[in-house]
Amino acid sequence: MIPINDRVALDETEFQFEFIRASGPGGQNVNKVSTAVRLRFDVTGSVSLPDDVRQRLIRLAGKKVGADGFLTLHARARRTQEANRREAIDRLVELVQKACERPRSRRQTRPTLASRKRRLETKRHRGEAKARRRSPGSPEE
Repeated sequence: MIPINDRVALDETEFQFEFIRASGPGGQNVNKVSTAVRLRFDVTGSVSLPDDVRQRLIRLAGKKVGADGFLTLHARARRTQEANRREAIDRLVELVQKACERPRSRRQTRPTLASRKRRLETKRHRGEAKARRRSPGSPEE
């Protein structure tokens, strides 16, 4: 179990790892060894996640969650399978930690009396400035 916070812990048996060859530079090693990691985590079917965290995680992950409900992360920056595996798990834990944070609800506020007066005063000044630009015999007056 990987602890996220006091109420959420991820079960490592829910992770699916696939080791693939990484692209990019690396000489002969890159063509021989499958060091890159593809981590798949079933967000919709996970028993480790409460419903509210699950919904936020799906929204946060965006395109990383497929139509099948699996979150897919790729890690290929490191030279060893274990390091890439660790990085993928760390990124998943970080994503779930962000999803565990409840968004603060916005409390509606009202503008102060002084700010309303300032707003009306600047509108009046702007209107007077525009009125001074008009020609003296214009029909808009």
